Amino acid sequence: MTLLVTLLCVSVLVFFAFQIIPGDPAVLRLGVDATPEQIEALREEMGLNRHIMVRYAEWIGELIAGDMGHSYTHGVSVRELLEDRLLITGGLMAFGFVLTIAIAIPIGLLISPNRGSSARRSAGTIKGIAAVISQFVMAVPPLFLGLLLTFIFGATLRLFIPSEFVSFHDSVTGHLFYMLFPALAIALPKAAMTIRLIRSAVGDELGRDYVQTAISRGNAPKDVLYQHVLPNILAPVVTFLTLTLIMMITDSIVIEQVFSIPGAGRLLIRAIGTRDYPVVQALVVIIAFFVMTLHTLTDLICKMIDPRITL
Repeated sequence: MTLLVTLLCVSVLVFFAFQIIPGDPAVLRLGVDATPEQIEALREEMGLNRHIMVRYAEWIGELIAGDMGHSYTHGVSVRELLEDRLLITGGLMAFGFVLTIAIAIPIGLLISPNRGSSARRSAGTIKGIAAVISQFVMAVPPLFLGLLLTFIFGATLRLFIPSEFVSFHDSVTGHLFYMLFPALAIALPKAAMTIRLIRSAVGDELGRDYVQTAISRGNAPKDVLYQHVLPNILAPVVTFLTLTLIMMITDSIVIEQVFSIPGAGRLLIRAIGTRDYPVVQALVVIIAFFVMTLHTLTDLICKMIDPRITL
């Protein structure tokens, strides 16, 4: 019920917000040389002359029925327009999320504090290097990181051709290889933040009494880390990873511009510029549904990890 009410509030806000911002879709479509009669005729065709409440009621009714309307700019149904683009953006975010986990968890556990003196000495240099790198990567915005990766691996090393997107339908391996670099631009800053979170969480847990008790009983530091500490830091790490996945939505919008990826983020920017209301409204509602679903799933997962958590 909460999810439905929130989505309804989002739909109201996004619909009415785009009715009050400057810009007329009919004028943008016809151009400044169009006569008032032509503009009025197109507004009538688009249904923009009807009362705003009538238009909202029709739009929300069609949306509930699964019809997202027709794009003002492309002249096709919004559902048809979004199908491939949502898959591309979803694939980019999933790729970036997998890279984030693959990078952050092993490195975070590797450089985390350890009670073994020999382990501390051998890992001292690695921890210092990792701390410097993670601090640098966190300070670099995804936009600049994307440009940097494009310059190094695209323009200099020529491992891929910048701005020449490879479709999944044309080549699976070519598509994955091209998407590797934008996914890295999204994943590296998030991985750096996750590494610092894991290191801090492990450090806090190692100072607790149950850890000292486990060590005093002769358990190896590695066993204490994986059997006792790791289960207790899973809930905050899972919550933080959910937030990083949500942040990847905005990052993907930026990265799609840098790498010329024909995804939903790039379409959203264009739709806002051309006042293509049906496309913008549908995308915002989809994003809101995705975010709220993620939060709900995260709460359930954290409840499974730690039954003490109340929903």
